[in-house]
Amino acid sequence: MHIRDLPYTDPGEPDVRSGPRFLYWLGRNQLGGQLKALGWGLLHQCGIAGLPLTVGLGVQAAVDRSGDRLALAAGLNVLLGVAIALGEVMLHRTAVSNWITSAARVQQLLARKAAELGSALTRQVAAGEVVAVSTGDVEKIGWFVEALSRFAAAAAALVIICVGLVIYQPALGVVVAIGVPVLALAVLPLLPQATRRADAQREKAGRATELASDTVAGLRVLRGIGGEELFLGRYREASQEVRQAAVRSARMWSLISAVQVLLPGLLLITVVLYGARLALDGRIAVGELVTVYSAVTLMLYPLQHFAEIAMAYSFSRPSAKRAARVLALQRVTDPAGTRAGAPSGPLSGDLYDPSSELRAIEGRFTAVVCGDPDAAGRLADRLGGHPAEPDGMESVLLGGVALDGLALAEARAAVLVQDKDPVLLSGTLRDLLDVPSSGRVDAADALAAAQCEDVLDALAQASVDGGGDPMGTRITERGRSLSGGQRQRLALARSLVADPGVLVLDEPTSAVDTHTEARVAGGIKRLRAGRTTVVFTSSPLLLDAAEQVVFVDGGEVASVGTHRDLVRTDVRYRAVVTRETDEAEPKAVSWTLEKVEESA
Repeated sequence: MHIRDLPYTDPGEPDVRSGPRFLYWLGRNQLGGQLKALGWGLLHQCGIAGLPLTVGLGVQAAVDRSGDRLALAAGLNVLLGVAIALGEVMLHRTAVSNWITSAARVQQLLARKAAELGSALTRQVAAGEVVAVSTGDVEKIGWFVEALSRFAAAAAALVIICVGLVIYQPALGVVVAIGVPVLALAVLPLLPQATRRADAQREKAGRATELASDTVAGLRVLRGIGGEELFLGRYREASQEVRQAAVRSARMWSLISAVQVLLPGLLLITVVLYGARLALDGRIAVGELVTVYSAVTLMLYPLQHFAEIAMAYSFSRPSAKRAARVLALQRVTDPAGTRAGAPSGPLSGDLYDPSSELRAIEGRFTAVVCGDPDAAGRLADRLGGHPAEPDGMESVLLGGVALDGLALAEARAAVLVQDKDPVLLSGTLRDLLDVPSSGRVDAADALAAAQCEDVLDALAQASVDGGGDPMGTRITERGRSLSGGQRQRLALARSLVADPGVLVLDEPTSAVDTHTEARVAGGIKRLRAGRTTVVFTSSPLLLDAAEQVVFVDGGEVASVGTHRDLVRTDVRYRAVVTRETDEAEPKAVSWTLEKVEESA
């Protein structure tokens, strides 16, 4: 796999039973890249390992005054230099490719899971954790995958060096062969504590990220109530906890690094002292002592990879665990879906929820009133085939076909649910409205129906290089440069452009004024004529525009009729819609009907 082949056509089905299993799955799926990196790493490491031999040959040739052997040593040095340079360049290239491709695979998996779960994702896992996984954790996982092949090459080179030294000079070679495993394994007792401290740091960092994300998202509200300092104080406390945890973690890794410096130094001193005594006794030649000394010195480089792989695994294991936890989240049903007994072609018919007995008649504008806004949101999700509370809930039916038995893409093409707080992605207005659609509704008609004239004027004035064209003006992340009402109407226009067979809107006008709301209600009714539309609202203006109003109380349909009939005959419905006490009911009914007539 080359970087130019990204993104993957299919990133595969990950093993998410645990963090280590997920890391193993990643490495197995990049076996070719790992083997390439291992090969180039061996060339690089063995080139370095061969330098002591050529240096020893050169020194011994100088002692023996042999010009031929000195020239041979020089030639071997040149060849080893070329091998080291080529191996280093290609090892870096392949290792970084492994890093990038593994990170891209994880990001594709996360994006696919987010698309599969939709709004249910943030109900099952904190938003801050999702952000941490898709940014910092992806980098840590890629680091481990990249370091793995370099560590394997270093380990193989150490084995080759030790075996070569034992054969070349057994007296000193045995000392080195015994000392190197001790050096490599000396840090193992320290790793559990280092790992625990790293885990604690990552958990605190995740909580701080979540707090920062929530603060930024609610900054407008916080400024309105003067709560910025309160949340800033909380973030400062969380940031200090992260700093303290990072310092504690760094201390342990500093100790590990110190051990990695101290023990090789002791081995080097031992080899020099013992080798000098052997040379004085005439048991080894000077060139052999130089060769062994140089080999031990150069072994410090591959030994560094042992500390790096330990650190990479300690940081990547909790990251992989978090990624596996997110990737293990499932919809209530298989996203591949089944459609046994369903008619071919687009689905049509009434939208029916057996649990609440809510029925939206095909081709009609139905408004739904719920006394509990949270219950309204859950019911809206369920109508889209994404039940938030699956236990004991029957499947929602569209034309007699269970939505949660359809393929995910097919269910979403049949029913589109616009959340109460829809998200606007960054990009131009043209990009925002470039969504899969039936082609029956163009962008201009949708913007007009959603009463976006003031939004278009604002975007035209903000246009820098678009020549005053609002469609080419960029919208900032989540539309934060726009007001709440403007964001809400643009999201409504996007939903109208999509023109699904069934459109479910949850409080689409909660952030607009009454005059604009009345015009939006008329625009929805006009543009969605003959199409099934379900609007969750308690606004009298939208309710009066609906052809049918369904009042849901206690999770079940309590009454059905027109808004004017229900406001006169149903006390509970009237209490929800007018928000008035019993003593003020006659006045509330009169005021509500007058307001509707004025707006009409």
